[in-house]
Amino acid sequence: MERLKLATIWFGGCAGCHMSFLDIDELLIDLLDKIEIVYSPIVDTKEYPEEVDLCLIEGAVCHEEHVEMAHHIRQRTKLVCSFGDCAVTSNVCGMRNALGKPEVPLEYAYVTLADTNPGIPNDPVVIPNLLEQAVPLHQVIPVDHFLPGCPPPAERIKALVLHLLGAGDPLSGSQLKFG
Repeated sequence: MERLKLATIWFGGCAGCHMSFLDIDELLIDLLDKIEIVYSPIVDTKEYPEEVDLCLIEGAVCHEEHVEMAHHIRQRTKLVCSFGDCAVTSNVCGMRNALGKPEVPLEYAYVTLADTNPGIPNDPVVIPNLLEQAVPLHQVIPVDHFLPGCPPPAERIKALVLHLLGAGDPLSGSQLKFG
């Protein structure tokens, strides 16, 4: 039997959506014969695979690496879901947008509030090149599903996954048939 290839990732966010995903508890075990988690912070896969059926993307798009990864995911994934309010609206991550340039919160965090060694790190490994604005996922790539909530309740996540394992998605016309 072919299993649904599920991926999850988080961009700018707090990992709360992933914690809510784990709150579907026994359902994850019950679905092992129908779902294969092929990429996620909760597994040790380093490279995003090809031919993923569903990817839940948590968090706002905040820097250039997020943009690149979002496009990479979209090319390799049948259905993309904005997973949680940060992905849907940019939510908490978007609060920096009102401050103007991304250097403003960095200056505040790394210089104004610094007790020792004030200065903004200039290593892109430490702080990637921030976008001018933190944006919701759908402003970067086409999104098939929106799963709102901060975080989305486990029951809402469960309903989406079970729906996609069943008859498909009547709203987008996408059909995923498994089991």
